[in-house]
Amino acid sequence: MQESPDLENVPIDKPSSIQHDDLKELSYSMEIEKESGDQFVSVTVTEPQKVGEGMGAYVAYKVFTRTNMPLFRKRNFSVLRRFSDFLGLHDKLVDKYLRTGRIIPPAPEKSMTKIKMSNQSEQGSSAEFVEKRRASLERYLNRTAAHPILSVDPDFREFLEADTELPKSTNTSALSGAGVMRLFNKVGETVNKITYKMDESDPWFEEKTQQVENLDMQLRRLHGSVEMLVLHRKDLALLTSSFAKSAAMLSNCEEHTSLSRALSQLAEVEEKVEALHNEQANADFAILCELLKDYVALIGAIKDVFHERVKVYQNWQHSQLMLNKKREQKAKMELSGKPDKGNQASVEVVEWEAKVERGQEEFDNISKMIKKEMERFEANRVKDFKAIIINYMENLMTHQQQLIKYWEAFLPEAKAIA
Repeated sequence: MQESPDLENVPIDKPSSIQHDDLKELSYSMEIEKESGDQFVSVTVTEPQKVGEGMGAYVAYKVFTRTNMPLFRKRNFSVLRRFSDFLGLHDKLVDKYLRTGRIIPPAPEKSMTKIKMSNQSEQGSSAEFVEKRRASLERYLNRTAAHPILSVDPDFREFLEADTELPKSTNTSALSGAGVMRLFNKVGETVNKITYKMDESDPWFEEKTQQVENLDMQLRRLHGSVEMLVLHRKDLALLTSSFAKSAAMLSNCEEHTSLSRALSQLAEVEEKVEALHNEQANADFAILCELLKDYVALIGAIKDVFHERVKVYQNWQHSQLMLNKKREQKAKMELSGKPDKGNQASVEVVEWEAKVERGQEEFDNISKMIKKEMERFEANRVKDFKAIIINYMENLMTHQQQLIKYWEAFLPEAKAIA
C-alpha cells in the first residue's frame, strides 16, 4: 500500500526552504551544545524520495544524525527510512518502557490533518503533504533523542545507525493480523479506562490527572483557533489578490495619468501584501499549529502512562484478592483435617504473597517514575513554548515591518496624484 497520496507527483531530492532553515537552526543549536560540552543527539530528516513503482511505491526519508555520544560508532551519519520504520520504532519503545512509567513521544499519525494552505496544483498538494510529514518525523526523532533513556536504547540507535533496510514492521499495517489485534486491544483499553475507576490515594496523582485533562482541553481549543487563524489569513490573501487584480484593471482604463499610475502601483503593492499574508499563514501553521498538535499528542502519551499505572494497580489488587482467597482455602483445609491439601494451599499462599509483593513494588516504582517523567515534561514544555512564542513574535514583527515598508514606499505615489 502507498504511504502517502499521489506518489507519482512527489518531487524527488528537492529540499524545501523550510528544510534549509531547519538545518541552519540545527547547526546553531549544535554549536552551543558543543561549546557546553554536553552529550547530544540531533537528528534532521531530509530529502523525501520515492522508492519503487505502482502499488508498492513508498516515500523514504534521509535521516541525518549528529552526535558526540560514545555509544554511536560515528559522529555524523545518515540512513534511509520509510514511514513504517518510524511507527515500528515507536511500537518497540512502547513495549519496552511504557510499563515502567516512561512517557514515550508519540509517533506521527498515518493520516495527517489536511489544512488547505493554498490553491496549488495536485503536485503541490502532494509535495506539501510530504513536507509536513517530514517535519513531523524530524520532531518525533528529536523528542526521542532528547530523552536520557530512550536516546541510548539499542533499537533507537539501530534505527539511526544501521545502514541497511530494517526488517519490515508488519504491526504497522492496519490490515495485518497484529494490526487487527491492536485495534481490538485499543477498544478494550478504551472500555477499561471508562469503566474502571481507581481509588486514588496519592494527592499528587489526583491533582496531576485533573491538570492533564484541563491542559488537554485548552490545548485542543487553542489548536482549533490557530487552524482557523491560518484559514482566515489564507482567505485574506485571496481577497487581497482579488483587490490587486481589480486595481490593475481599473488602472488600465483610467484616463487620468497620475491616478492610473497610482492605481497600477497600488496593485503591485497589494500583490506583495498577498505574498506576505500567505507567508504569515504558513508560518502560523509551521510554528504554532504543529507545536500545539505535537503537545496534544504528548498529552495523549501522558494519559497512556497514567492508565498503565492504573493497570499495574489492578494487577496488584487482583493478586491481593487471590491471596486472601488462598488463605481462606488454607484455613478451611487445616480445620477439616486435610494436611496434604493444606500443604498445597500453603505453597499457593506463598506464591501469591510473592506476587502481591511484586505487584506493590511495581506500583510504587511506576508511580515514582511517572513523577520523575512529569517533572521533565513540565520543564521541556515551558522551554518549548517560550522558544515558540519568541519565534512566532519575531516572525510576526518581521512581516509587519515589511508591510510598513511596502506602504511607506507607495505613499509618495498616492500623494503625487494631481
